[in-house]
Order: sequence, then structure tokens, then C-alpha cells
Amino acid sequence: MATDRFTDQMQAYGRWRGDLSTAIEKYQQWLNANNMSNPEAELRIFELLDALKSDRLTIAFVAEFARGKTELINAIFFSEYDRRLLPSEAGRTTMCPTELFYDSDADMSYIRLLPIETRLEEMSIQEHKKNPINWTTIELDTNSSEKMAEAFREVIRTKRVPAPVAEKLGLVDPDVHAETDMVEIPMWRHGLISFPHPLLKEGLTILDTPGLNAIGNEPELTLNMLPNSQAVVFVLAADTGVTKSDMQMWNQHVKPLGGDARHGRIIVLNKVDTLWDELKSDDEIDNSVAQQCKSAAKMLEIEAANVFPVSAQKGLLAKIRTDNELLQRSNILALESILAKDILPRKQHLVRESIVGEIGGMAQQSRDLIASRLADTNKQLNELKSLSGKNEDVIMHLMKKTREEQSTYHKSVESFQANRKTFNDKHTELLNTLSLTRLDKLMSKTRKEMSGSKFTMTLKGSMKEFFDIIQETMDTASKQTDQINMLLQTIYRQFNKDHGLTDVKPRLISMGKYKRELDRLYHEAEGYRNSAKLTVTEQAFVVKKFFISMVSHARNILFQAHQDVEAWGKNAMAPLVVRIKEHKNQMEKRLESLRKINESRDTLQNRIQELEKTAEALNVQLADINLLMETLNRPLESFMEQDTAQVA
Repeated sequence: MATDRFTDQMQAYGRWRGDLSTAIEKYQQWLNANNMSNPEAELRIFELLDALKSDRLTIAFVAEFARGKTELINAIFFSEYDRRLLPSEAGRTTMCPTELFYDSDADMSYIRLLPIETRLEEMSIQEHKKNPINWTTIELDTNSSEKMAEAFREVIRTKRVPAPVAEKLGLVDPDVHAETDMVEIPMWRHGLISFPHPLLKEGLTILDTPGLNAIGNEPELTLNMLPNSQAVVFVLAADTGVTKSDMQMWNQHVKPLGGDARHGRIIVLNKVDTLWDELKSDDEIDNSVAQQCKSAAKMLEIEAANVFPVSAQKGLLAKIRTDNELLQRSNILALESILAKDILPRKQHLVRESIVGEIGGMAQQSRDLIASRLADTNKQLNELKSLSGKNEDVIMHLMKKTREEQSTYHKSVESFQANRKTFNDKHTELLNTLSLTRLDKLMSKTRKEMSGSKFTMTLKGSMKEFFDIIQETMDTASKQTDQINMLLQTIYRQFNKDHGLTDVKPRLISMGKYKRELDRLYHEAEGYRNSAKLTVTEQAFVVKKFFISMVSHARNILFQAHQDVEAWGKNAMAPLVVRIKEHKNQMEKRLESLRKINESRDTLQNRIQELEKTAEALNVQLADINLLMETLNRPLESFMEQDTAQVA
């Protein structure tokens, strides 16, 4: 069954991460054993290991109210509890964004709920997550599915408050309600649910989001949580078709993610059992379902094959009753298969690119250094073996030749140092462009202008000006990055050519991901700026929301870009610097050997034996690092095939 396949692949993914962690740890041990470690490399390896340990596969479920989204989550992930674990009955819908995961650091399973009143504070959900004291915590009894289901109902609790209170929280339109009206609002702003479900323990996180209005009221969802998920499951309902609010949600929050290869988007047409008319033949029903899928695909401007018709309710029922015929008809298995075949490999590829690529680059530098040492050792061996029986003039000639090589090398090093200074100057310019000092001044200016503006148009103008300047800054940084990358490649090519070394390639940097994040943020800010709701919302709340969600996020993007550029610049020239020092040491050793041999012929044979032992040790080291490189670069597909064979 596909459910088992998804579970198996999640477990295989966990074992793959374990193998990767082991390989990285072995490399660290190898570095230490060969005296090739340094504080920066050790810190980076520690960070990568920590990132692997905390790595999660996040699947976000997005839908308007009453589309059966929570029922779908129950059917796919929690059917083994033989009941609805998450509340999804009629009238009981998700009111606050909820994350389901496993917290391995906690000593109990829990639900943590952030009070809705925290929307008045200038603190993001992410900041609140760092301090559990700000949350209401409910302990989960995982031995009872009934008690768990009862505890989960707390997530959807609401309360009635005066309209002005709801307005102050940014949850209602003041033009819709009178001041004396009582309004129903969510009790909680955000929910965190940790319990030891097998898939959650393997690193799966499920993000259950509320409807369109609720998503719009919490920008952190669209700015951070949805973009950081690996898959977004967008749920429609066959009994309503694609409504206006569905289209708004798609265009504003889901469609923009399609331009990023990191994300998978899965469109589900739920509740197809409403089309199972007993007075129609199976073919007629299939045609009705197919027409619904085509209609939905046309409105969303996607291929009809990308719309999956399912019945979450019948799928859950079939799993509980072990009704294979109903399970097949519900089509839940096809959806689970996509998660297994598409989303997991995509996630593996991303981890491979970010972590394996970096460790692989470090290991490649180590390998190149050993290969260089081995080449120099073999060169010395050949020179010394050729000296057997030769007279003093030959040795003096060889010493003279080595000194000439040394002189030429020193001149090339002078050229390298000049290029290095040019690189450092360009790197400083790039850091200045991404300076937070300039950004903070802009933020202060924008806040002052927005707070003092008397007209909505002035307020909107300040918002647009802020993001126009931010985007211009990132465009400038992107152009500078292209220039500095070209300079770096030129320096490396020239160095390789001058010294006949193996092709040492530089690690380049890109502003691509930061530009994508800013473009998405700009899109979100434009939607907020042009919304009708902004016009009727209290000015102080508009300013607060704009700065807490959008401006702070823009600052975080530039801060991360600055951090990454700074760290990259420190290490960009490191491989060449290491090579220069290594080559200098090797030439000095050659000269010293020749001098001693010229003084005493007995030294020749001893030196040859020393070099042979050195070459033997280097060959062993080279074999070790090659084996490590092979492990790091092994295709993920072969790991999955091997793992499947072991399970079989």
C-alpha cells in the first residue's frame, strides 16, 4: 500500500540522514587525525551536523473553510488511531495555524497555545517559540486516543469579545460591526502539538492552516511558514467548486510559491464522494469527476493531471474498517504516493545540495591538498633517485634550478596578494551594500513618516518606497556578487595555470535565494498595501503590523545575506592560501634535502627511504578521503534502492 511506502520512505530518509551524519563525523575525525582541522572548519561541521539533526520535512495544508482539509490530514497520517484524531466535524474547523511535530527534547507530549492577545505585542510567533512561558501548555495523554482528541479540540476554541477589541486585534472590519456588537474570534493565535507519532518522529511536520481571512491576519504564515515548507497541499471541494475565496487564496498565497524549485504544490479536489450518484454508472461518475478536475485546473491555470480527486472522509473510513475497495475508490493512495515519490526525493535533493555540497567541497579541498603533497613527494623521490652516482655539479645544478623555481613562485605570490587585495576591496563594497546600519536608518525614517502621515495615500507611499529601496539594494548586491564571482574565478584560473596545479575551483556565492524571498515579501507587502482593509484599519495597527511582519522579515533577509557573504568572503581564498603555504614548505624541504645530500652522500638513501614512507602514508590518506568522497557523493536514488532491497 502507498501508505506503507510513504512510511517506509520517511524511515529510509531518516536512515539516510543518519548515514550522512556518520560520514560527516568520520571526516571530522579524519581531519583531526591528519592535523588538517581548524576552528572555522570544526564550527561549520558542528553547525551542519546540528542542521541535519534538526532537519524536518514540512507539509503545509492550505484551504478555505469547510474544504475537508483537517479530515484529509486525519486520513493520510492518523488513521491508525481508528477515529478522527484532529477535530474536523461540521462546525469544528481550524481557527488558528497549528504545527504537528515531535519534540525530541521535551520530556512529555504537549499542546502549546499562544493567546490571541499576543497580536498586540511587537513580537513574532518565531520569537515567542523561543520562550515556552508565553504559551498555555496542555499535557497530552498519548495512551488514550480519546483523551488526545479531546485535548486537540482546545485548538479550535473561540470566544466572544466586543467588536472594538476584535478590531484592535486586527480580526474584524470596523465597518461591518457596530461598537456594541459581540464578535466571535479565535482563542489562540498559534498552536504547537508534539506527540510521538512514527512519521513525526522521523522528522515530518504538518502545518494545518486556517482559512483565507485568518491567513491574511497572520502574515508570518505567508512570509515564513509556507515558503519554508517543502510541499503545500492546496485543498478544494467538489461540492463547491473553485470559489472566489479559493482563487484569492491560490493567487495570493500558493501560486507565488511555484517559482521556487524548493517547493512542491499539490492540488487536491476533496469530497468527490458527493459526485458518487448511485443512479449513475461508474463511467458517468468518473466523467463527472474528470470534468470537475479539468474545470479546477483551468481556473488555477495548471495541468488537469496535477489535480488529485479524493474523498478524505471515505479514505479515513476505509482505513479504519480495512475496506480496500473503498480505499481504492477514495483515491487517498494516489495522493500518498505523490508525497512518497515526489516530495521526499525533492527534500533529499535540497539537503544534499546544502549540506553534502558544502562538506563535499571541504573534503575535495582536503583531497586536493593530499594529492598535491603526494605529487611533490613523488617529484622529490624521482629527483633524489636520479642523483645516485651523480657528481657534485649535478646536485648544485638541481639546487640552482629549485631556487629559480622558488623565485618565480615568490613573484606569482606577489601577484596573488595584489589580486587578493582587489577581492577584499570588492567584498567590503558588497558588505557595505548589505549594511544593516543603512537599513536601520531607512526603517526609522519609514516608521516616522508612516506614524506622522495624515492621509492613507501618504501611508501607502511610504510602504512602497521602503520596499522599492530594499529591492534596489538587493539588485545592486546581486550585480556586485556577479562581478566578485567573475574576479574570483579569474584568480583561481590564473593560479592553476601558473603553478600547474589540479583544477582547484572556487566556491561562488549567489543572491538568488535572497532575491526570491524579497520578491515574495514585496508581493505580500503590495497585497497588504492595496487591500481595502488597510484603509479602514486603525493607523497605529497598520504601522505595527507592517513593521512586525514585513519590515522585520526584510531586515532578517538582509541580515542573513550579510552574514553569509561575510563568512563566504573569509574562506573564498582559503584553498589558494593553503596551496601557497604548502608549496612554499615543499620547496624549502627540497632545498634543505639537496643541501644535506651535497654535504653527505649517506643522507641520500636515508632521505629516499623517508620520502617513500611519506608517499605510502599519503597514498593511504588519499584512499581514505576518496572513499569518503564516494560516500558523500553517492546518488540518493541508489541509497533508496539499496534500502528497499534490505526491507524486502
